[in-house]
Amino acid sequence: MSVLGNPAFSPNAFIRIDRAGGVTLTMPQVEMGQGVYTSMAMILAEELDVRLESVTLEAAPPNDALYANPILGFQVTGGSTTIRGFWIPLRRAGASARAMLIAAAAPGWNVDPAACSTAAGEVIHAASGRRLPYGSLVDRAVQLKPPQNPTLKTLKEFRLIGTAARRLDTPDKVTGKALFGIDALPVGVKFATLMASPVLGGKVIRVDDAAARAIGGVRQIVVLDDLVAVVADHTWAAKQGLDALTIAWDDGPNAHVTTEDIFDQLKSASERTGVVAKSVGDVAKGLSGADRLEATYHVPFLAHAPMEPMNCTVHVKPDGCEIWVGHQALTRAQAIAAKLTGMPKGKVIVHNHLIGGGFGRRFEVDGVAKSVRIAQKVDGPVKVMWTREEDIQKALYRPFYFDRFEASLSGAKITAWKHRVVGSSVLARWAPALFVNGLDFDAVDGAANLPYDVPNIRVEYVREEPPGVQTCFWRGVGPTHNIFVTESFIDELAHKAGKDAVKFRRDQLGKAPRLLACLDLVARKAEWGQALPKRVGRGVAIQNVFGSYLATVAEAEADEHGEVYVRRFVCAVDCGIVVNPDTVVAQIEGGLIFGLTAALHGEITLAKGRVQQSNFNNYRMMRINETPKIEVHLIQSVEAPGGIGEPGTAAAAPALANALFAATGVRLRKLPIDRQALAAGKSA
Repeated sequence: MSVLGNPAFSPNAFIRIDRAGGVTLTMPQVEMGQGVYTSMAMILAEELDVRLESVTLEAAPPNDALYANPILGFQVTGGSTTIRGFWIPLRRAGASARAMLIAAAAPGWNVDPAACSTAAGEVIHAASGRRLPYGSLVDRAVQLKPPQNPTLKTLKEFRLIGTAARRLDTPDKVTGKALFGIDALPVGVKFATLMASPVLGGKVIRVDDAAARAIGGVRQIVVLDDLVAVVADHTWAAKQGLDALTIAWDDGPNAHVTTEDIFDQLKSASERTGVVAKSVGDVAKGLSGADRLEATYHVPFLAHAPMEPMNCTVHVKPDGCEIWVGHQALTRAQAIAAKLTGMPKGKVIVHNHLIGGGFGRRFEVDGVAKSVRIAQKVDGPVKVMWTREEDIQKALYRPFYFDRFEASLSGAKITAWKHRVVGSSVLARWAPALFVNGLDFDAVDGAANLPYDVPNIRVEYVREEPPGVQTCFWRGVGPTHNIFVTESFIDELAHKAGKDAVKFRRDQLGKAPRLLACLDLVARKAEWGQALPKRVGRGVAIQNVFGSYLATVAEAEADEHGEVYVRRFVCAVDCGIVVNPDTVVAQIEGGLIFGLTAALHGEITLAKGRVQQSNFNNYRMMRINETPKIEVHLIQSVEAPGGIGEPGTAAAAPALANALFAATGVRLRKLPIDRQALAAGKSA
């Protein structure tokens, strides 16, 4: 390696140290509010032995070979895998660089490298009191080979990991220096907004654009087979132009789809035998006992509605394509652009940015694809912006699921459990290689790995694709549905057995010490069993998903009109080794609020093939005055880190529904919360 040609020490794809001692982490994962820019920097700084504030971050370019997520196999942020996946690789990267810097310093002092140590960005020889900053060792370190198996620090040696560090990205977000995808402004950029077919699969018949072209600032109308875009000097002109268009649509084969049709389809499919996700013991024999319980549950389609509107800036040139976007799956964004333009991937440059809310919506490449198709018709760069209505009504959604349960009890113990999950498969579309023998493992996550000690279990999956809707991952993915239905049904069984909900769960857990510890802690902190006012109740839910263990208690009130007031949430968490406790607490808080929003308000419905919700007036977000007091208690652990970005979302709905049952005696078997059922005192 030429020192003059490369005045920095880059021992691997993640680290760059310059001659001034500045450390840059090339960040393989995207920051969308979950705090990984800080947590990943902490992991690197710990093993590299530098101060956290000396680390700067830059987004990695698309490159699966260098930056693939170790768990998911390609460059992608999602599934609560960032810390889990990069915990060891990033530590090794830091430890390897530290070992090389020591090896670069020791010969100059004529000492054994083993006699040297590091701290705060310096190599130290304690016996002689000599020390050298990392920057001064760059020219020698670049000549060395990285060690194959660098020694990692022990837990007792950690100085930074486990401490509450301030987030590195906060100052620039506060001052406005931070750049999100929506902030991209390449020279000469024009602005566009679009309208896609209001019905999935529909096509443009004709467009009357005379009124739009008369609006000041409107430069171009782009008409494609399934969408129309207005290109203008600024976003307001583009939006005014779009509103002025008269578009005739052919709605296509999904013109008459309704939510009721989809419900009936899924309910009918639930009568079919599904693919076996888990089978233990003899369920048929176990269910032959007299003390049986049956129930069905269902949950709706959900939109993501990220606060940063969907956007993508593209410049298609004869010899290349350049994209500015905030995206969770960068190499997929690059690949779809290459496919559409016919260019090799090497000619497609993608600049990744901070994301103002992803939640799985920016896992998808449909927005990039639409933007590239529009940009192919525009001379120069164009920033395509989605209106809130366009995003909510023409998006991809969390699947609608229908669940059928049967269980039996003997002596207040569950003796048999049968659960059939029915819904579309995101994996079959998004990652076909992972859809094996008709089983979508995400669709049964939290169901097939039921934490309770039951001798006879059968969990099945029936794939049923509803018309007129495309489904995708949503924050918390499969467990957001499965933890709600399983923990609600467990609560039904506890009530049938005449047992306290916490004690019933404790008695079924068997050999699950980490989950038991969470349950005991949350019961104590939430003051489980203490008296509450009339129509106020506590509900509990537990889970073991994403490699983490959570127990959650909700305290909620339902008045005689069915209005719900969520008073308090308490959560006990064992997510293994905690990198930054502040981040973990914030993620649980945010996840609970996200999940509560959906439980209280979230529902996407269809009529005549069209999504009926359009903006935050009818696709409600939880408001600050509605937000309950949230307490998060972390359990210290020496186990490897688990995921934490999504478990909080999955915990919200079941704990709330169980609390409302305790308050009113009304069992809620569907979402969002049915206020009419609560007011009428009838289970739904």
